[in-house]
Parts: sequence; structure tokens; C-alpha cells
Amino acid sequence: MSGPRWLDRARAHIGQREIKGPRHNPLIVRWWEAIKAPFRDDETAWCGAFVGGVLAECGMASQIVKGPAGARNWLKCGVPLDRPAVGCIVVFWRGSPSGWSGHVGFVVGQDKHGNLMVLGGNQGDAVSIKPFSRSRVLGYRWPSIWPTEERFALPVLASDGKVSTDEA
Repeated sequence: MSGPRWLDRARAHIGQREIKGPRHNPLIVRWWEAIKAPFRDDETAWCGAFVGGVLAECGMASQIVKGPAGARNWLKCGVPLDRPAVGCIVVFWRGSPSGWSGHVGFVVGQDKHGNLMVLGGNQGDAVSIKPFSRSRVLGYRWPSIWPTEERFALPVLASDGKVSTDEA
């Protein structure tokens, strides 16, 4: 299943990664600029910059939430969904369910174990697709009008089954 347009754009960035040392990936820096965040590096946790940068690239800057560098702030984007859909924004807790830190990305499917397959930035210091436990989900959001019903049928994607536990 292709689309929505923001997911197609996000897929085009798979493999972008941080540059170790004093240099910074210029694309990650552009994503910070697109979300009007004060950061200009690729060491600061950049999952929110990736989501916002992709939306901005698609002409959807109006969907960028206030404080987009904070993953949990993406719980205010678009419309809430009661279950995952291909292309939806998913927000996870990190560290503690009641804490302040989190992770944000786009759902692309599920693995055979039922874990969500998430396309996100700052996953292993890169844009990648990784499995995430559904037990960490804080919410699902759709940055547009309600998705079509077929988006809720998550495709099963290959994974090693090792869920992500650290996205910082």
C-alpha cells in the first residue's frame, strides 16, 4: 500500500543518519529549521524533527504541533485514532509512562509478533523501520481528515522481533 504522501516522503529518507563528530547531517539540521526549533545538530534527539520535517516537506506545516521537538507533543496533532493505521503518527513513552520523554514516528505495519513497525528518525541514530511494543503506545494521530478504512489493515512486515527500547 502506498501513501499517504507524508509516509511516501518519509520512506525516501530511510538510511539518513547522524554524522559522528563535529559535523552534522544537513538534512537533520533542515528538519530542525522546518519545525522552528533552536537546535542545529544531529545529536539532540531528533524524532520530532523528522516527523515535522516530513510534514513540512509535504506542504503540511499547519499540522506541526507546538513544541514539535518533544515527542509527546505530537499527541495534539490532527485527529486521534483508536487504533493504528498505516501512515498514522504514533507516540510512545520512553523511560516511564508518566514521564516527559517519548518517541514519535509513523506506523508502517506490524510484525508477526504483533509489534508495531515504525518508520522514524533517531532510531539507532538513523531513519529506519524498527519494531516497537504496543505496550509503550501513548496514542495514534492522523494529520489530516480521518483515514480510509483500508489503512487500518496493517501489513505484516519482516522483523527480527527485537523491539526498540532506546531511541535517544
